[in-house]
Amino acid sequence: MLKKPFIIAIAAVSGGGKTTIINLLNKKIENSIALYFDDYDFEGPDNLVEWVHRGADHNEWKLDPLINDLKAILDSTKTRYDYIFLDYPFSYLNTGMNDFIDLTIFIDTPLDVAMARRILRDYSNSTPEDIMFDMQSYLSGAREAYLAMLNTVRSDSNFVIDGTQGKEEIVEHIKLIIKNHMKVIQ
Repeated sequence: MLKKPFIIAIAAVSGGGKTTIINLLNKKIENSIALYFDDYDFEGPDNLVEWVHRGADHNEWKLDPLINDLKAILDSTKTRYDYIFLDYPFSYLNTGMNDFIDLTIFIDTPLDVAMARRILRDYSNSTPEDIMFDMQSYLSGAREAYLAMLNTVRSDSNFVIDGTQGKEEIVEHIKLIIKNHMKVIQ
């Protein structure tokens, strides 16, 4: 019987460093693959602020495209990976994903740092008006979604890592967590 890949979900608020860290992990850890939440179109809430006010039920997100890709990787007889990294914001909060995830890590990045990263990443070629609109949206409700994530996903994760550390330090910390966790389950 073939060994099942070890599936690690990395969560953080937008701008928290998930994608950067997963890209580095995928390069540094042999025989791994990465899947990114943002690469998919999911059925889910149209308005995140209203979703948070309704209780932020993560099961409202229909994650079938991601689940189908995971199943295809797991069922493949051609390519076997030792590790699958998920750039995935929900930890264990969506029941459709729970059977797949072996370990969740939350990168705890302060909201001001995440906001600065988002502005640098998303608005390098934008007008000041675009940036002002996003800041107004953040202040008029989107911040609540970030806070809800900190209050739910962070506490639902197996490990929480300080997101103000350098990216190489975060990657080494995660590699150590994986190594130690693998010893426990073997």
